[in-house]
Amino acid sequence: MTLAEFTALLLFCTAMTFSPGPNTTLSTALAANLGLRRAMRFCIAVPTGWTLLMVATGLGLGALITGVPALRWGVKAVGVGYLLWLAWKLALANRLAQVDADKLQVTFWQGVGLQFVNIKAWMLALTISAGWVVNAGALPASNPGERLLQVCVVMAFFAFTSNFTYALVGSMLRHWLSQGRRLMVFNRCLAVVLVVTAGWMLTV
Repeated sequence: MTLAEFTALLLFCTAMTFSPGPNTTLSTALAANLGLRRAMRFCIAVPTGWTLLMVATGLGLGALITGVPALRWGVKAVGVGYLLWLAWKLALANRLAQVDADKLQVTFWQGVGLQFVNIKAWMLALTISAGWVVNAGALPASNPGERLLQVCVVMAFFAFTSNFTYALVGSMLRHWLSQGRRLMVFNRCLAVVLVVTAGWMLTV
């Protein structure tokens, strides 16, 4: 991969991973409600899921998902349903003690699985695969396996860094949010973000 290609990949990854989305919203919510340590599981699950998703895309599964309307809508339906369920759980959490009682958390494998039911993630993986894995500039790449490995390392780094950053911000707000109705307002705002994201996924 040339320096120009690598620089373009870094800029692309920065823009896509640090912009608000379901992953970063959940990282913030989990850390604000449960603390940074308990949010780390999700922060690690995201890059793990992304790496598996990129490998699956490289093997042709991404083209199948986006090329077959029934599969595409199936992924959308599961992803939207899961985000709406998380938004509902988040909106009901009014106090830190209540959050612990309600078990508002996402397991490691749920975090990994979330990447596979996000149609935006599939489209993003296909874009990266087409732009940096199977092609080198305007020509077919002679080393797609090596380029896929490079892309996976870069994506895993950015996926973890972005989610950890959002989680760190959430954890720093934890004490402030514990006072009065602040946590309720904060959680419901994030729940709205998840609902809007779910609605947006239906249009992709």
